[in-house]
Amino acid sequence: MHGQSELMLDKEQPLEPATRSTPRRQVCILMAAGGTGGHIFPALAVADELRRRSESADPGGVCYETVFLGTGRGLESHVIPRAGYRLEKVYAAGLKGITGRKRLLNAARLPRSAFETAKLLYRFRPGVVVGIGGYVSGPVMMEAALAGIPTLLYEPNVVPGFTNRVLAPVVRLAAVGFEQSLAAYGSKGRVTGHPVRQEFYQIEPKPHEPPYTVLIVGGSQGARALNQCMTASLPLFRSKAGTTLTFIHQTGEADYNAVEAAYGDQWAGSDVCAFIDDVAGAFSRSDLVVCRAGAATLAELAAAGKASILVPYPSATDQHQLHNAMALENAGAACMIEQKDLNPGRLVDCVMSLLGDPGKLARMEQQAKNLANPQAASRIADLIEELCRKHRPTRIWQAAATKPGS
Repeated sequence: MHGQSELMLDKEQPLEPATRSTPRRQVCILMAAGGTGGHIFPALAVADELRRRSESADPGGVCYETVFLGTGRGLESHVIPRAGYRLEKVYAAGLKGITGRKRLLNAARLPRSAFETAKLLYRFRPGVVVGIGGYVSGPVMMEAALAGIPTLLYEPNVVPGFTNRVLAPVVRLAAVGFEQSLAAYGSKGRVTGHPVRQEFYQIEPKPHEPPYTVLIVGGSQGARALNQCMTASLPLFRSKAGTTLTFIHQTGEADYNAVEAAYGDQWAGSDVCAFIDDVAGAFSRSDLVVCRAGAATLAELAAAGKASILVPYPSATDQHQLHNAMALENAGAACMIEQKDLNPGRLVDCVMSLLGDPGKLARMEQQAKNLANPQAASRIADLIEELCRKHRPTRIWQAAATKPGS
C-alpha cells in the first residue's frame, strides 16, 4: 500500500464513508530502524511483506500501514521515502561505547527522545512496535513496552547487542537470526532467519572465468581499513592478475576521492563509487565479495549465494561481527581475516587463491546458499500478525477499501 497513509491521525479528521459492507480493519505498525543499511534494509523486507499481505487482504481482513521511525540523520532519510513508506523523525543518540562530554550530552537529551516518542505513540496508536536497530530503536521499544503496546524485537547477530539484552525482559516476542541467540530471550524467542529483499534471492550463479570481478563493500558508510588496504594492494593485484581482474568498490563518502585517485587509469574497467544503490546488481556481477560481517550483509551474501572474504569490524559492540564471521567461516561459506591481520599481502593472496580455484568458490557459494532463509520476512510478519490478534491495538482504524468500479 503505497503513498499517503489512510490512517486517521487526528481526532478532527473524519473517516471517509464506507463503500463496502465489510471494511478491512486497518492497523498501524511502527518500525523503529535507522542509521545504517544493516538496520534499514531488513526492516524494509518485512514492511514489503506486510504491504503484500495488505494488498491481497480479503474483505473484512486486515491492512497494515507501516510507518518508520528514525533519527533522519542516517541512510533512512532517503531510502525509506524512496521505498514508498512514511518516515517520522525522533531525536535519539547513543550511549553505549561513548564516554566523556559527549555521553553526558546524549544522556541529557533522553527526555526529549521520550517526549517525542510519546507523542508519536499517541498519534498513531500502533498495533505493534517493531525494533530493528539503530539509536532510535531502544528508547522507542522501551516506551512502547511500558505503555502496554505489543512489541517485537529483531536480533540479527549471534551474540545479542547491549540494547537488545536490556529490552529482553520487556518485549513480547523476539525474532532471532541465529539459533544460538535464543538463550537470551527464553520462551519469547523465535528463530526466523534474517529478512532480505527478494532481489538477492533472484541472483543467478555466475560462471567463474576471466576477467574476474571482486566487490569491495564496507557497509553503507564504507570502511576505512578496507579502503586503505585495497588501495595499497592495487599494485600487487596488477602484478599478479594483470587485466584478468576488475573491481567494484563502494568507498563511502569520506574516502571516495582518495580511493578513486588510487585506482586511476590503470583500472579503467573498475567501478569506484561512494554508495551503491543496486547492491544486488553488484553482487550479480561479482565472483567474490570482500566485506565487513554485519548480520544484514551476511544474510544478503547467503541469499545471493556469494563466496566472501570477511573482515569483521573490531570495534563492533560485543564483537558481534567477529562471531557472525566465525559462523560463516565454520559453515564453509567464507574466509575470515581479522582486521589486525589485514595487510596487502594477506588480502591479495586470499583473493587470488580463491579466484584460482573455481571449484572451491562454487562450494563456498553453495554453503552460503544453504544458510539462507527465504521465509524470514514472512515469519517475522507472521509474528507481527500474531501479536495483533492476541493484543488488540489501543485504537483500531477502519477505512473503506474500495476496488475499482465497486
